[in-house]
Amino acid sequence: MESSKTREQAAHDIASVLPGRTHDLARLRILIDDSEPVVTVVGKYNHGKSSLLNELLGRDAFAVSDWRETVRLSDSVHQGVRWLDAPGLDADVGTADDREALRAAWLKSDIRLFVHAAKEGELDAKELKLLTELDADRARTGRQTLFVLSQVDQVADDAALRSVGDAIDRQMPGLTLNAVSSVRHRKGLEGGKPLLLEKSGIPALHAALHAELARVPHARAHETALLIREIDAELQLLRAAQQTSLDLLRCTQRQQRLDFDRGLATVIEKVAGDIDAMLNALATDHAIVLDSAKDAYMITAGKLERAHVQIAYSRACIEIDAVLTAHGVMGLPTQQQVAASSSFNSVMIAVMGVSVKFRKDLRRMFCEASGRERMQREFTHYYELSADRKALAAQIADTQAAIAASEQAAAAMRLFEARA
Repeated sequence: MESSKTREQAAHDIASVLPGRTHDLARLRILIDDSEPVVTVVGKYNHGKSSLLNELLGRDAFAVSDWRETVRLSDSVHQGVRWLDAPGLDADVGTADDREALRAAWLKSDIRLFVHAAKEGELDAKELKLLTELDADRARTGRQTLFVLSQVDQVADDAALRSVGDAIDRQMPGLTLNAVSSVRHRKGLEGGKPLLLEKSGIPALHAALHAELARVPHARAHETALLIREIDAELQLLRAAQQTSLDLLRCTQRQQRLDFDRGLATVIEKVAGDIDAMLNALATDHAIVLDSAKDAYMITAGKLERAHVQIAYSRACIEIDAVLTAHGVMGLPTQQQVAASSSFNSVMIAVMGVSVKFRKDLRRMFCEASGRERMQREFTHYYELSADRKALAAQIADTQAAIAASEQAAAAMRLFEARA
């Protein structure tokens, strides 16, 4: 049997890839680990929530006063049911109470008692929003919300009470109003007055609660299956989307490499052919004849030859560099750069050198297969070190890590399914 701590880790693994399901996972753990049904009373400050709970439990389990008494979630277990008294909505200007009340209503509760004082008339905007959200949750999960119109003894007469009921019905059509008076119920008990007890509405609310509590096991089973099914489906969609993304990234990576290899091979073959044709058209190789001292300031055949070779080499480099630049291959990786001059920190210079002045060097570099293979190999090396390629590789690695996390989350879901 898996421990609660193991399920806590499992929930963490799932929430790491589905952060939007953090609340549902916390609820799922409660459904699996907690056996007793939970009834939570929510509503605005000073609407009689604590008094109502005390009458329902038949004892003063919750503090009651004219000032704000409930400042944090308080509970009491009675006859196998956990009763929660949430801080009043809008009781704390810092909204800490609101957050605690909503946490109780959404996370811990199997049944919510939404309390609204009759003397306040219709629901305000915040109450209406919360009640609407609770009703939507009922439709989704099966968790029930009973609307309690409290403190009915504080309205003038039955006509005034009907007016309040009509106003609320216009806001929430079809809403069942459980009208109660904790004061009448307490007086009926103390005075032994059955009619006052009946008129308090507490016995009818008791009956409604008893019926809903009987349905809690079925509702919990439904909600557990629903959450597991939803989270499983979302994990499957996420995993499929991640795999599609990975496939696209890998396809892009392969296609980019294929395009680079083809483009580079094509330009190398082209410039190699141009250089081979140029070299074959030349006659005597004057470049190999060294200039004498008297030739230092003269234009010689050797100087012209070497200049011709250098121009052919530069043109070839320009054509190759255009292909490299189109594929994002320009500067050297940081660890290979030199401080002397930024102009030396280019891939072209790293692979080809600065200059070539002799025919034999051109032939070795461009006309021999080994020279062309070296250029293809070394330029490809720097291509894979380019910023764009490294960024793409990082995207692939991140996606692979995300897939691994999703697979771990899917495995973690098995822990919850085993206990459902």
